[in-house]
Amino acid sequence: MLLKQQLTIAVLCLGAMGAAQAADNVHNLDFKSAVERAVADGTLDGSVKFYLNGTKSGGKVIQPGIVTNKKTNGFGKSAENACDWVLRSALIQLQNAAKAKGANAVTNIVSYYKSNETKSTTTYECHKGTAVAGVALKGDIVKF
Repeated sequence: MLLKQQLTIAVLCLGAMGAAQAADNVHNLDFKSAVERAVADGTLDGSVKFYLNGTKSGGKVIQPGIVTNKKTNGFGKSAENACDWVLRSALIQLQNAAKAKGANAVTNIVSYYKSNETKSTTTYECHKGTAVAGVALKGDIVKF
């Protein structure tokens, strides 16, 4: 019985340590270079252009305020690698949504983590904890 209690205490302590290490760190990373890498390696096909809020205007808005919220396994990965991977997932979703609507751009993109807008003309926001990385974006589908 004593061994069972000791094991239970050990498991609880390890669980508490894991929770303490699961901090959600915010990383602001370069959007343009991430998009360029994704197009260069074929992850994105280049038919849809992506513009952060304040960097492009014009065109006809086909669908305003489209949101994507993607997560990926971040365990054992650097923030840069995990965030780049999850951003690609978000951009693929936006690319597919734009193409389905006959559009060729997504403009006014803002980070939208937990429905909180963060505007930047150069970076996107990625949240990375011990096990999960997440990117949420909101933008307008546009035809130029």
